[in-house]
Amino acid sequence: MSACVPARADSARTKHVHPPHSPPPGGPRRFRVAGADVSAAIAVFLIALPLSLGIALATGAPLQAGLVAAAVGGIVAGRIGGCPLQVSGPAAGLTVVTADLIQQYGWRTTCAITVFAGIAQLGLGCLRVARTALAVSPAIVHGMLAGIGVTIAVAQLHIVLGGTPQSSVPDNLIALPAQLANLHPADVAVSVLTLTLLLLWPRLPGRAGDVLGRLPAALIAVGGATAVAALTGLRLPKVDLPSWSSHALASLPEGPVLGLVAAVLTTTLVCSVQSLLGAVAVDKLVAARPALTGRVKRSDLDRELLGQGAANIVSGSLGGLPIAGVAVRSSANVAAGAVSRNSTMLHGVLVVIAALLLVPALELIPLASLAALVMSVGLKMVSLNHIRTVTRHREVLVYAVTTCGVVFLGVLEGVVLGIAVAVGVALHRLTRTRITHDDVEGVHHVHVRGQLTFLAVPRLSRVLHQVPHGADAVVELDGSFMDHAAYETLQDWQKTHTAQGGAVDITGRRPGTRISEPAEVDGCRCRPWTPWRNHQCERPSKAPAPGTDRPAAAGAPTGESSGTTTGPNASGTSGESGVPGAHGAPATTGATDQPRGHELARGISAFHRNTAPLMRRELARLAREGQQPSQLFLTCADSRVVTSMITSSGPGDLFVVRNVGNFVPLPGEESGDDSVAAAIEYAVDVLKVRSITVCGHSGCGAMQALLGADPAGTRTPLQRWLRHGLPSLDRVPADAAEDGRERPRLAGRAPADAAERLCLANVVQQLEHLRAHESVARALGTGDLELQGMYFHVGEAQSYLLSEDTEGGVFELVRETNLTA
Repeated sequence: MSACVPARADSARTKHVHPPHSPPPGGPRRFRVAGADVSAAIAVFLIALPLSLGIALATGAPLQAGLVAAAVGGIVAGRIGGCPLQVSGPAAGLTVVTADLIQQYGWRTTCAITVFAGIAQLGLGCLRVARTALAVSPAIVHGMLAGIGVTIAVAQLHIVLGGTPQSSVPDNLIALPAQLANLHPADVAVSVLTLTLLLLWPRLPGRAGDVLGRLPAALIAVGGATAVAALTGLRLPKVDLPSWSSHALASLPEGPVLGLVAAVLTTTLVCSVQSLLGAVAVDKLVAARPALTGRVKRSDLDRELLGQGAANIVSGSLGGLPIAGVAVRSSANVAAGAVSRNSTMLHGVLVVIAALLLVPALELIPLASLAALVMSVGLKMVSLNHIRTVTRHREVLVYAVTTCGVVFLGVLEGVVLGIAVAVGVALHRLTRTRITHDDVEGVHHVHVRGQLTFLAVPRLSRVLHQVPHGADAVVELDGSFMDHAAYETLQDWQKTHTAQGGAVDITGRRPGTRISEPAEVDGCRCRPWTPWRNHQCERPSKAPAPGTDRPAAAGAPTGESSGTTTGPNASGTSGESGVPGAHGAPATTGATDQPRGHELARGISAFHRNTAPLMRRELARLAREGQQPSQLFLTCADSRVVTSMITSSGPGDLFVVRNVGNFVPLPGEESGDDSVAAAIEYAVDVLKVRSITVCGHSGCGAMQALLGADPAGTRTPLQRWLRHGLPSLDRVPADAAEDGRERPRLAGRAPADAAERLCLANVVQQLEHLRAHESVARALGTGDLELQGMYFHVGEAQSYLLSEDTEGGVFELVRETNLTA
């Protein structure tokens, strides 16, 4: 066996020998953590520590439960989850749910509910339904978070003022006046200091602000308030962390079965939706971040659900709070430059170390400072950006109902109410259809805005019958759905109206929208006209014509077998296309059995049916105002050069002159041409065009005819016309460098052949002929006109503009960029 052939994997004699030029295999790989992950983990830890304690305080759970959830979220969810950079832990969005559970069932049962919620998340992850959770309307999610934020802020306000919060928002609002009358100055002072540091720390000016601003504002606010309280000797409630030996763990749930099932479903819903939306948001943040050395994979949402479920099982079993992805910590992790899940896991390890070694320092933190921190987080959950977004999408009602439902009824009740309202709004939009009728210059326009269902058929039929018999009508469908009842109504009316001598055009927002196929007319199945489509389509039932490689595709770009061309443009052989007919040879459309003129009639019919309804108003305006083109475009008569396509122009934009070879005869000569001179004079003096463009193209038959012309041959009209190209031929002698002058060329490459070299020189020569015309010279002298040279490569579909800054002239490729800015 050759040494290059790998041995069978199941062979007992296979020996794994390292390649001769590679180092010998070392020992087991050492675990390494990138420096960016270490710094990111420290930054996230400094944010997570005070927030975890504050959220535990807001729920009424033991303060240690927040630290347990933060550690488990970092280590377990960070290791198993599908979003490497998302940081999980106790989330503000779960505060209301957890607080209600603790009040109803007690702390141990709440831990058991967290475990069962984790099991439910594992089941959902195994069923791979994570993407389904994202189908919830964003207005409902934003409304839920806003309602939770309001609930948190109102409850924590009582602790900020030195009191105790009640069990619900209405009770807290009722008790607020009495609380304001009985303020505790020490608590209020610490809270105000915390909020002030939170607000001002990120806004420190100057270079010092840039350096100090890297420290988390939450840590500085709580740390500053704690230091001031300790130095001034303020007497106020502080953090109390009992011994870990007395830490409460989960127990078997006690309570009504239906209530416990509802609690598990609520916890599962809120945890899952918040985590999945957070993972999607983290992907967006990572994508917007500058490129790093380590590539971060996109989130696996099903795996993320599995990781969250495992973390909730562990957290609940160890007496921790429910866990979900946390936006504040995740965004800080991404901003700090984390490149792997090691940052999330290391942050969890740091939380464990702090919970074991920093207990004396943590017990110095005033509860009022943590309450102020959590209150600010709750207020931020009511996002003005979210409100603007739902307003723009006309979903304010869904947002408001969900928010109020969460505030006054509860999270699950508010979400269910929001879903019901969202479904009602969707049904209302589906059944609400606006149908209008306008008479514009004798053409009756019926505009349908919205979805056409059987509920809108009576109104549609009533408006359609307002169109007089025999009148031209245009039905514009501005919607994405039409059921069978509406389809039959439109089709029956169209047939009746057409039979009575009227004309009907039915258009939609997307090209190709029409009620019936016109196969009985011409068999053309092209979509409506666009600047680059030609409608000389081949019938699908016809076989390829002899001498062609394949039938012309429907809607093929203009210039590929687009018509029959004779003369010099029919003899191009530059090899730009392998399809016979692409250089002007007679093209077969598959309709050879049709009467003469059929192609013309079919094209006109397609224009009347598809394009005229879209262009009628614009053409009517041009008919009233007259033409005001901005430039004269002088190019070859070659059928492959479509001026409107390659310049993205429309009716009224270009004044076009076409002839064989894009020649500009010198004025006053015996062999001059008054037709081209008249067009130039009319464009410059009457139409006041601002520029004149001379455009040559690749594979030009006129240039090839010039190269092979016989001076002693018979003088046909074509040969007499080609004499206008002799000055161009003189610019390109056989030896291009015999006189030492630079020749016109393309930027980046040499001309492909002599014909292309002559074509480039011809453009430059014809620009010189243009300057000899009196009207052009006069406009150039006053600065009212500019001349441009252009070269279009047919096979590459690329355009080059002449830059005359260099000797000889260089044609620069026009890049794909926004030229209108």
